[in-house]
Amino acid sequence: MDEDENDRAARARKGSPFLNTAQAAFYIGLNGRTLENMRWKGVGPRFRRHGRFIRYHIDDLDAWSRTNGQAGRPHA
Repeated sequence: MDEDENDRAARARKGSPFLNTAQAAFYIGLNGRTLENMRWKGVGPRFRRHGRFIRYHIDDLDAWSRTNGQAGRPHA
């Protein structure tokens, strides 16, 4: 992913709440290919089709992260 996509993902809250796969993956800290595989298996965050484009809404990414994330535990 190039720097321009990273910048767009970081500014997403100020602009459109819809992210493409690369931006969504960056937003939740996953590899784009991982997010695509999760979508294919039906286990990833909710997505929408806008014409031929796949888009993720930031609120759906946040909700998915809250319900599927694991809290870190301090090392002993």
